[in-house]
Amino acid sequence: MAVHLGRPLPSFAARNPLVPKSQPSTKLSVSCSAMNHSVKFKRDYTSVMIVPTGIGAAIGGFAGDALPVARALSSVVDCLITHPNVLNAAMLYWPMPNVLYVEGHALDRFAEELWALQPVHQNRVGLVLDAGIEEELRIRHLQVADAVRASLGLPVVEYIVTDTPLEVEMWVDPKNGQSTGRIKHPDSLLRAVQTLVSRSGVNAIAVVGRFPDDDDAEGTDDYRQGMGIDLLAGVEAVISHLVVQEFQIPCAHAPACSPFPLSLSLSPKSAAEELGHTFLPCVLAGLSNAPQYLVKNNDSLEKGCILASDVDSVILPNDACGGDGALAFARIKRNKPLIITVEENETVLNDTPDKLGIEAVQVSNYWEAIGVIAAHKAGTDPHSLRRNRIDNIPCNSPLLANGNVFSSTMPIT
Repeated sequence: MAVHLGRPLPSFAARNPLVPKSQPSTKLSVSCSAMNHSVKFKRDYTSVMIVPTGIGAAIGGFAGDALPVARALSSVVDCLITHPNVLNAAMLYWPMPNVLYVEGHALDRFAEELWALQPVHQNRVGLVLDAGIEEELRIRHLQVADAVRASLGLPVVEYIVTDTPLEVEMWVDPKNGQSTGRIKHPDSLLRAVQTLVSRSGVNAIAVVGRFPDDDDAEGTDDYRQGMGIDLLAGVEAVISHLVVQEFQIPCAHAPACSPFPLSLSLSPKSAAEELGHTFLPCVLAGLSNAPQYLVKNNDSLEKGCILASDVDSVILPNDACGGDGALAFARIKRNKPLIITVEENETVLNDTPDKLGIEAVQVSNYWEAIGVIAAHKAGTDPHSLRRNRIDNIPCNSPLLANGNVFSSTMPIT
């Protein structure tokens, strides 16, 4: 409530010589900002949801099957930060105004308190197509770009074809069972991005690389039936990491593949990738308003950016806590976020909080995780919602009274 005592500003009569003047008087003016229902007495609650790419996650290891979790979580928190693997569902996507679409490498740098996230209204998106894509498949992707421009109003401003085929290679890492890979000609990709940035001023990049067909027919069949790992996902992350590391702008990748033969035993978790000729629509939708990445400094603070210290909670699979981002969040000293790990979301990894010395709240499933976050947002100890989870308040040091040392278990009167 703001209260102001003193003479009011001159009225119209006081300023106009033709209007009779009255004797000025002292007035009391009161403005109560609390009457405005939009006033907030707590800062926004920010959560980060991580499901690492290419690790066979039971939820989030397929075609956007973690998107329902993100939708539910976004209804509980004020701001949700997550990455393309969670939000991309090939031909499908879901607009959520309080969700930030952050590429994996950028999310790691953000967690390490090196980069800040600057929310935007709109990005200028550039499209890079692999020279190895056949003409018909290339035209299909360009039609998608035109469709999202005309039907969704997305700012996809220009496309370019790389000067050399990228030659995507992918395989499974025998050490951890994670999918990975490389492109033989990364310089060709970087030259194409540089041209778009310089010529058209784009500040977000969608990349479409031509992926090999039937590189592992058995693995592809398993994936389509809701088992195993996504063989394409690991090298997709390699491609986007390369661009983000070099240009510090949002980037996401969509693979170009020949159409799959019809399957009568298709898993619903993989079905989004069977709907059309391309996986590009969700990428363009996500990049259109993805936050920009700024090196953390005084300028980023002044521009209202989101910092790692603003994060209140982090949610991820229980056995996938060994990534750079997860470890960085766990090491934050000031405003350390609550780490929540989900046992039901099993992966091929075995990086549990206990093995890594991470303090975490372990829950059985995402139902429980969202309940923990709701309690945490309310300022309530999540353990107080469970039976017999609150013990007597501890004391870790002896108490001093009149120079005598008493045991912390002794009653004090």
